Amino acid sequence: MKSQKPDENGHSKAIPKPSKLPILEDDNDSCDFYGYNVESLMKETAELRNIITKRGTLEILIPLCCTTDPVRYITFRKSMKGFSSKTLTIRLKELEKNGILNRQSFNEIPPRVEYHLTPKGQELVGSIINLLQWMRKWSEKK
Repeated sequence: MKSQKPDENGHSKAIPKPSKLPILEDDNDSCDFYGYNVESLMKETAELRNIITKRGTLEILIPLCCTTDPVRYITFRKSMKGFSSKTLTIRLKELEKNGILNRQSFNEIPPRVEYHLTPKGQELVGSIINLLQWMRKWSEKK
């Protein structure tokens, strides 16, 4: 369907309506980006990148998605080879500030600090798992 738009001389000219992105195989997973504002999506992409693509962030989220139990700071330290304590601490604070993690400290000796996902964090991890499944699907040799 074409809409009409006046040109500089006041004459109407037909403007083609953008079509949906073509889906190559599966019509059950239709995708329609018509109506999205590119500038807005780019801004949101930058915000998302600032949250999840910093070094160490995914490595923090993955252990949390594999359990419903809180994860201790020492567990992150042991599993994150090649990451400094400073980087780990900064990332944990950023994720807490963004409402993705909750931090609970205990007044014990030695000190004990535990982290668990918030509902927002659980949803983010679910999205990351979906991306990983997409990657596996399309990286399989056929």
